[in-house]
Parts: sequence; structure tokens; C-alpha cells
Amino acid sequence: MPAETLSYETPQFLHAMLGQDVANLRVLGEAFGIRATSRDGWVKFEGEVPDIDKAKKVLTELEKVRRQGGEVTAELFHLIVDNAREPWSEMPVDHLMNLKLLGTARKSPVLAKTRGQLEYLRALRECEVVFGVGPAGTGKTFLAMAQALQCLRDKTIQRLVLTRPAVEAGEALGYLPGDLNEKVLPYLRPLYDALFELTDPEEAERMVERGIVEIAPLAYMRGRTLKNAFVILDEGQNTTPEQMFMFLTRLGEGSRCVVTGDPSQVDLRRGMKSGLIEAIEALKSVEDIRFVHFAPSDAVRLPVVRRIIEAYRFHRQSGD
Repeated sequence: MPAETLSYETPQFLHAMLGQDVANLRVLGEAFGIRATSRDGWVKFEGEVPDIDKAKKVLTELEKVRRQGGEVTAELFHLIVDNAREPWSEMPVDHLMNLKLLGTARKSPVLAKTRGQLEYLRALRECEVVFGVGPAGTGKTFLAMAQALQCLRDKTIQRLVLTRPAVEAGEALGYLPGDLNEKVLPYLRPLYDALFELTDPEEAERMVERGIVEIAPLAYMRGRTLKNAFVILDEGQNTTPEQMFMFLTRLGEGSRCVVTGDPSQVDLRRGMKSGLIEAIEALKSVEDIRFVHFAPSDAVRLPVVRRIIEAYRFHRQSGD
């Protein structure tokens, strides 16, 4: 049986190529119907030559990710394996690394982990207004924040504006304890979390204090014109049509906008139409606006999250 051995400088480097999970070597072998074994810093493939070549291509792509400073995650590993099985790109890693967003001294660079995320990052680079539509855990808000911070560092914008509709899901704002800031903080917490995950805490605090990053409820946007800003509207499905129209018409010279949301998780009162759903219908043919629709397979939280999303989708569709 044909066999081929590939060697790397250290076992640690090979382990990093495999996403710090040696079980991925078995996944790689099963994907192409070959036997894959490893010891120290080498990998041996045994099987048919065309299948070995496909497995080698996967390792070549994974090696490029590591040598260019990227982290191989489980999702990225499967993305490259799937591309080798059913190619959608001749150079998937080149596309990934070209869309890499800079990290910091203590934060790793941000890479797309799925095809949906790759399409999303490309849209964020190319279009003035982008809608990221899809289920929870697909990276809609996180990647939009990463792109916004990249633009801030590149000085193509002057500030970052983050907003969400303060829609109650069981409790009214007026009945929550504290002053206005304390009342709205729970609604804005996911935006703070993404900001602090992507930047060093000191830098994040500094940007908020100086007004370079502004985080506010959607109601605070009325009457404003946002110039030279990267504006992110999170949880767009919970806007009314009037709120969505108001928000989209705030954009001024030099600004970019991202709206994220999941039409299946609308918390508006029964009978009220979602502004996100209307925008999808009304703006689908407008130039310089792009809609990126994420699939459950784009979820990058725990694998069980994907299964939960799929189960709910099947249950709701079968109940229609």
C-alpha cells in the first residue's frame, strides 16, 4: 500500500497544526479513507495516492496558518478538511489570512472559522452597510466588533458606536433597580464583553472614557448624524420598522454600518413587525448593502449549540 511521511521541526509545532488535539489526525484519516499515524514530529499516511494527496494538502494549509501567526481551531480545521473534500476555493488559507484582523500583544489575531464567517469578513471589507443575519453563536457581533477595531487602528474611522434596542424579555426597564445606566447595562453587556475580549482591558476602558467607543441604547441615536464612525446595531430583530429606518438614516460621511440579528428570536410584542425582517425585504437589491446569512453550521460555540439550533429549527418548521 502506498505510504508517505511528512516531518516537522518539533512535535509541538505539529500539535499546534492539529489544533492542539491529536484526535484530529484520526478525523483527517477518516475524511479521506486513509490510515494516519504520528510520532514525535512526523505524520505517516497510508492509502491510495489521490487520497494521500488530499490529506497532504490539508496539512500544507494548516502549516500556512501556523507559520503566519494564526491559531488552528476545531472549526478552522474542519473548514480546511471540508474544502479539500469538496473544494470551494483553491487557496482557502490565503483568503483567510488576507482577511485576518490584527490582534494585540496579548490577543491573538482574529480569523474567520467558517465559510459563512469568511463571506461576512469579506462583506465588512467591501461594503458600507452589512447585515449579518443568523442564529446565535455564529460570530456576527464579535467579527463586526473586530473589523470596527481594525478600522479604528487603521484610522479609516474616528470612533466606534455600538447600540442595541432595549427590549424587555419578561421584565420592564422601569421595574429594574438602579438609575438609567444601571437599567440599560444588562442590554449592552454583550457589546462590552466583545470589546473587552478583543482588546486589552486598559485600552478598552481608555477608549470608552475618551468617547472613541460609545455604547448606548438605540433610543439615543434619534436626531443624530454619525460621521466618520463604524456603527454596529446588535439584536436588530428587536427593532421596530420605524427604529430600523431611523437608525439606517443616521449614517453620515465616512461612516460604515453593521446590523446583526436573528429573525427567529424576536422579543417584540405579539403582532409587531421586526425592523430587521422589513429591512431584509426592502433593501435586498440596494447597491452597497450586503446581507450575509449564517447557517447553524457557522456556530462556533460548543458543538451542542449547533445541535440545539438545528433541533429548534426542525421543531418550529414541523409545527408550521
